[in-house]
Amino acid sequence: MGECGYRGGYVEYVNLDPGVKAELVKLVSVRLCPPVSGQAVVGIITDPPQPHEPSHHTFLEERREVLGALAERARLTEEMFHGVPGIRCNPVQGAMYSFPRLDIPPRAIAAAQAAGQAPDMFFCMKLLEETGICVVPGSGFGQLEGTYHFRMTILPQTEKLKVLLTKLKCFYQDFVAQYS
Repeated sequence: MGECGYRGGYVEYVNLDPGVKAELVKLVSVRLCPPVSGQAVVGIITDPPQPHEPSHHTFLEERREVLGALAERARLTEEMFHGVPGIRCNPVQGAMYSFPRLDIPPRAIAAAQAAGQAPDMFFCMKLLEETGICVVPGSGFGQLEGTYHFRMTILPQTEKLKVLLTKLKCFYQDFVAQYS
């Protein structure tokens, strides 16, 4: 579990053989622990303030605001991508990333191959070099052969995300024009 850089996690074992459980405890014990702040976040997530506790109302309000803002950014991202011919994006659900699919022109695919890169990596590197926008190529996620994607976070504040999406849209349109 994590939020904005806090890292932590937990596992619950049910009906596990005691010998297997002992080995798993050894395995996780040799790994580095997350910082105290990450451990505290996991504690809060797994045991949130209860209705009788003073911070319960604040917790509910902050959770509503955060989840509402993420839902708005997800909607904005999907809407913006659907407005660009050659980009399709499934609804962002349950994650803080979008994973749009790109149409990459054959000349760009040939240029990528000449550079020894996957076509989506070529796109992502050009995007980074020309705009400063860093996204992750979909080829690292086992995408279907012949399809091209990238992964992008939806975490920037809404106004910054709008600017980022506008830059990305303009870059993609110029990229397609250049390689068509």
